[in-house]
Order: sequence, then structure tokens, then C-alpha cells
Amino acid sequence: MNTLKKLCYLSAAIFLSASFVSCSSDDNEIVIEQQTPSQVLASTPWETTGAKDKNGANVALTDASVAGYVGFAYFKADGNFAIYSLTDVLRSRGTWSVDAQGKTRTITALNPDGTTIFKRDVEILVLNRNEFTYRIRPNAADQSIYYDIIHTRTAHAEPKNGQLTLASTPWKTTGAKDNTGATVALDNASVAGYVGYSYFKANGTFKIFGLNDVLRSQGTWSISPDGKTRTLVALDASGNVIFTRTVEILVLNETTFTYRITPDATQPAVFYDIIHTKDSHKEPQ
Repeated sequence: MNTLKKLCYLSAAIFLSASFVSCSSDDNEIVIEQQTPSQVLASTPWETTGAKDKNGANVALTDASVAGYVGFAYFKADGNFAIYSLTDVLRSRGTWSVDAQGKTRTITALNPDGTTIFKRDVEILVLNRNEFTYRIRPNAADQSIYYDIIHTRTAHAEPKNGQLTLASTPWKTTGAKDNTGATVALDNASVAGYVGYSYFKANGTFKIFGLNDVLRSQGTWSISPDGKTRTLVALDASGNVIFTRTVEILVLNETTFTYRITPDATQPAVFYDIIHTKDSHKEPQ
């Protein structure tokens, strides 16, 4: 009997000891915090890896029905987003949100001057650390037509060549310097053709107005992958090319955009640096 009691006491002691350890605070204890839907979306870049139609059939990502939703998406914790094509060309930028239940994602695409291009709500089907899938309904008059756009967690880094910076604000020409570093008046014939308000939009189009708000040129723009040059292709109203101009980027940050022009390629020592400053001027309509 004494032996049996001792065994009972020993078992009870072990049980209590185990209970104490499991309930005690331990510096090595792993605590998994529950993330909100917004935190999950902002936790990683996303790559579009598939699409399905209403019948569950695969749709090629190049198909016109879904191609506009394909790319690398970066939903940032500060409420801003940037979406690039799968070739790293900026497609749209603006603000985003997800409702508390994780059922709807909203994006507001913005122009450089902060005005809205479009606002889009989509139904979230899957949102976890590895997959983000939403449903689009392209025909508001026929809700039975839809496509599910599938995104997968990726380690793809956001391009750092300055596209997003250039598209995030209007730019005003505020100065110019010649090859000696001397200031050149903005009405000087050597630089006057480069002076104005510039709007480089995230969809790859641009408009440049004079400081009197008269349209000077429009067309498409791009920045080289290494961020060293910017190219403009000016187009007329019919889409015909007027000129193509590539300039060397000297400075491109949140407040200043400066590029160098060389009027005569045979005289590379003669150049002008055109200085632009971030501005809040609304794009003329």
C-alpha cells in the first residue's frame, strides 16, 4: 500500500510540474500573432500566376479579358500601391484598402497630380500568406460573367529605376544650367523648348504643358532598366510619331528631377541641365 501511495504522489508531482511548465512564461516561447487581412496583403509582393473563367477553365494571362490585371503587385503598409507588368514596367499606382472581413479589396488609381483615374472594388476569394485570388466582373450589366485572377507570393523586388518616383507627382521646370554650371534663363532659346509642367502617368503616357498651361507635347515615356535615361516618344493626335528623345537622368528623387540635353550630338561638350521640382499644379484639362 505504501508503495502504491508513493507511486500516486510521484505521478501527481510529475503532472503538476508539467502543468506548471506549460503555463509558465518562457523567453523561448513562440507566439504567433494573428494578422489582419490588410497586413496579409501587405506582407509580400504578389505575382499573377493564373486566371480562370466562370467555368473554372484556365485563361491565358495574355488573353484580353484578363491581361489588364496581370503583373507584380506591391501593396504597401502606408496604404499606397504600385503594380508593374511582368516585364517590370509600371502600370498603375495609387491607394488601396481591404475591408476588415477580408472580403473586398479596393484600389484607387491616381494621376501624378493626385486626381483619380479609376476606383475598383473586387471580391476576394482567397487571401492568405501564399495566395491572393480575387474575382473581376468586367460587364456590369451581366454579373454572370467573371474571371478569377490568381496571385502567388513572390520574392520579386520592386523595380528601383525611378518609374514610380517620376509618376508620383507633377514636375515644374525651375532652372537650367549650361556646361560650365552657369544659370541659364528659362526663356533662353537653348532651353525654352524644355520648360513647363510635366505629367508622367503610370500607364506609360505623358503630357507636357507650358508654364501658361498650353499643351506642348504628349505621347509615351519610359525609363531604362538601369534608371540612367528617360525616353519620350511624342505623338500627334493621330498617334503618329513626331519625335523620339532620350536624355540622361542626373537626379531623380522625391523632390527633384534633372536631366541633361545635348543639342548637337557632334558637340557632346555643349550641354544643358534642365532642373524640375516636385509641384502640386493640377493637370490642365
